[in-house]
Amino acid sequence: MILTNTGDTATTVSAISAGGTEFSVSGITLPASLAAGESVTLSVTFAPTATGWTGWTEGNVLFTGKASNPSIPLWLAGSGVSTELLIAKPLSLSFAQTSVGSSATLPIVLTNSHSHAQTLQGFQALGSEFSVSGPAVPMSLGPGQSVTLKVTFSPTAAGEAGGSVFVSGPALNLPLTGTGTTATAGQLSITPTALSFGKVMIGETGTQAAVITASGGSVTISSAASSNSQFALPGVTFPITISAGNSLQFNVSFTPQSSGTSSGKLSFSSNASNTSAAEPVAGTGTTPQVSLGWSPSTSSVQGYNVYRGTAPGQYAKINPALDPNTTYTDTSVASGLTYYYAATAVNSSGVESGYSAPVEVKVP
Repeated sequence: MILTNTGDTATTVSAISAGGTEFSVSGITLPASLAAGESVTLSVTFAPTATGWTGWTEGNVLFTGKASNPSIPLWLAGSGVSTELLIAKPLSLSFAQTSVGSSATLPIVLTNSHSHAQTLQGFQALGSEFSVSGPAVPMSLGPGQSVTLKVTFSPTAAGEAGGSVFVSGPALNLPLTGTGTTATAGQLSITPTALSFGKVMIGETGTQAAVITASGGSVTISSAASSNSQFALPGVTFPITISAGNSLQFNVSFTPQSSGTSSGKLSFSSNASNTSAAEPVAGTGTTPQVSLGWSPSTSSVQGYNVYRGTAPGQYAKINPALDPNTTYTDTSVASGLTYYYAATAVNSSGVESGYSAPVEVKVP
């Protein structure tokens, strides 16, 4: 039995009196103060001294205290028998903490230990958050035979709940208790806090790894969205549930469609307290290019010219002015083509040397 203070302020239970000597209440030290919303589980014991029914008036228990309803009666009844008609295992059920909106089920086995059959007329769960199922009734349970009942606890609010299963026929009453809990909403965190892809050539794909972690409770990610289509989550299927304290590694891809810097945000929708965790992403798309370098001339020169063609010896100069350096970057190439490069040296009189040995470059 559960005694709960449903008021907004603390109250005190000062006395408990049982009208019948065959009933007693334990589980509380008096006087007891209960804060607003606080509950206490009490045990009511029936110890019959004779066979036969003991009911209501004799079994009245009165709770007295300082509350808006200063006295609460509890009506009890029971029947003393010389032998048990049925043996129940266990004699009572206590459900572990169960989240509101979910349910838990436990069995009770009833066994006929007598030499003659027992008729079970019905099964009834008392307490709105409990239910019971079993075989069709009425049914006859032969000597030594057993039957299993399934009792389900479906809490609708956080806190302790009490009830019982009554088996009519043998008039067996089995106590039930359970505690409803409100699941703590988890949180999502993503590392690193932002992803930078650097430079990625147009038409190619860069990939970065990130880790998403659930803390404080399990989290189910229902979907993810990207604010920029150049950033994506390849190979990830939703929904995904991450238990508290665990992490999930995933890849993010960047496939630039144009040159220049691009940015976006990946958003994860979930049942976490931070319902839309996000990951900023950025990267720069670059066009195909070829970087060239050569050894300097052993003669005194003013600079170099760079030539390009699609076949050896069929060249066109590509540097707009004489290049004093021994490096050159060609940014005017196209993907999928093969080019041949050669360099010449020009002295102070403007005399140009012959072509160097050609270099073949295939642009991906």
